[in-house]
Amino acid sequence: MTKTRIIIRGVGGYLPEKVLTNIELATMVDTSDAWIQQRVGIRERHIAAEGQFTSDLAVEAAKRAMTAAGVTSDDIDLIIVATTTPDYTFPAAATLVQMKLGMHHGMAFDLQAVCSGFVYGIATADSHIKNGLATRALVIGAETFSRLLDWTDRTTCVLFGDGAGAAVLEKIELADNAPEQGILASALRSDGHHWQKLYVDGGPSTTGTIGHVHMQGPEVFRHAVGKITDVVYATLEKAGYTVADLDWFVPHQANKRIIEGAGAKLSLPPEKVVMTVSEHANTSAASVPLALSVAVADGRIKKGDLVMLEAMGGGFTWGASLIRW
Repeated sequence: MTKTRIIIRGVGGYLPEKVLTNIELATMVDTSDAWIQQRVGIRERHIAAEGQFTSDLAVEAAKRAMTAAGVTSDDIDLIIVATTTPDYTFPAAATLVQMKLGMHHGMAFDLQAVCSGFVYGIATADSHIKNGLATRALVIGAETFSRLLDWTDRTTCVLFGDGAGAAVLEKIELADNAPEQGILASALRSDGHHWQKLYVDGGPSTTGTIGHVHMQGPEVFRHAVGKITDVVYATLEKAGYTVADLDWFVPHQANKRIIEGAGAKLSLPPEKVVMTVSEHANTSAASVPLALSVAVADGRIKKGDLVMLEAMGGGFTWGASLIRW
């Protein structure tokens, strides 16, 4: 007898060349390096170049993930792009990625869950592949979030950056007595009653404009740690594990204090928590796959490790996925 599991075959990340440091940002808005680092733990962020779009970042991350997985675009039949900042209202950024990869087959669509998008995408691809709708998927989190920012608002413009991360998912069959592998469980949540705590004040159906990010920072912080830990516990319970079994926690990289608070509430040692917020800032849906790609590339995450992915974003949306690497 065998059991079906969806594994992550390879991951990859991409950051635009332009780096905007806190010191440079302090020449643009009333802030300072010390103020930013003390409150959110960010030192710098990457900014997409003029004419460089979300789909371009997504393609670069996808190529790196496919190289790591040892596959080509011919082997992919599902592309999910998690993004809040698509190139156009339509078509989906995923279809543009499909085109730029030279694909004429399979299906491609965008998923909008803001910062939780990649975790939602992992769960969605897991379900699609298990149900026979696809055989091998590219799940990408990609953002040019800098284009949603009001660069005169120091409460938001210091927090975000641009980037993309990707993962290749595929199905394997494991013998019943074989060591566990792949995506073990996911839990997804949302509560639209909190939408005004973190939102963009524009859109095709409301203002006909792109709009800018608005955030009630203390309110987001107040909800974040509790919701993060709740969904982590729910995912572990589904899979029959405890926090003590985790080798790595890869959270959304929004705020150092939120990450540390969640780690402390979960009683996770800091050395088990992957943190890239200092160098990347908050890249929304790209945050988790970028952090994951860094930890895989530097050898921290190894085959057999038990890895928890987690994110929370506007909506509110939040979710977690537990993976045996």
